[in-house]
Amino acid sequence: MMKYYVNENCIGCGLCVNTCPEVFEMTDEGVAKAMNISTDMDEAQEALEGCPVNAIEEV
Repeated sequence: MMKYYVNENCIGCGLCVNTCPEVFEMTDEGVAKAMNISTDMDEAQEALEGCPVNAIEEV
């Protein structure tokens, strides 16, 4: 099980939220954040790998 973190590189493109809304959500500031959950969902890893600015980290 992994937890994810969205760092300051996020540009708010929404790819992670569209790929795995169970783990990622958009903030009022227009950037993404990862919810404080552990998951082994393939979609969360897909979001990490697909992020265009490498803003998603495993923690």
